Amino acid sequence: MPYEWLPPSADDTQARLHLWPYRSLPRKGFVLFIGATCALILVPMLSVLGSPVLWGILPFFALAIWGMWAALARSYKDAEIVEDLTLSRDSVSLIRHGPRGRRQDWQANPYWVSVQLHLTGGPVPNYLTLKGNSREVELGAFLSESERLSLHDELSERLARLR
Repeated sequence: MPYEWLPPSADDTQARLHLWPYRSLPRKGFVLFIGATCALILVPMLSVLGSPVLWGILPFFALAIWGMWAALARSYKDAEIVEDLTLSRDSVSLIRHGPRGRRQDWQANPYWVSVQLHLTGGPVPNYLTLKGNSREVELGAFLSESERLSLHDELSERLARLR
């Protein structure tokens, strides 16, 4: 799952949750995909090797490879999202590190925080939010439906233990 509970603090009064988006194409796969695409495009170009037609086709080949490279690189950059949730007896805080260095913070008293799972009516099924301090914030927008269900149960249990 693309989230993990970090080891508890020494006095066991603090819990930390680290969430990140799932990467279906790791960096090694990115390199292999670009390499395989180049190889597959070069195979038909062997028939025009040594002719002036090659110079007419080559810029389009380079443009296609550059386009795929740029699109995949942009996808990696946009998915650099990390959410850190810290639960302690004094406060609950959520820090979201978004793409391009954007940071969002939220804090509330754990006594007033509620974990809410909106089965319908949200932007996605099983929409998971934390409500407290007169604000409602989304948690794990990039998680799948089943992962949000599982996280809801785990988070509710840990929050109940803190109170």
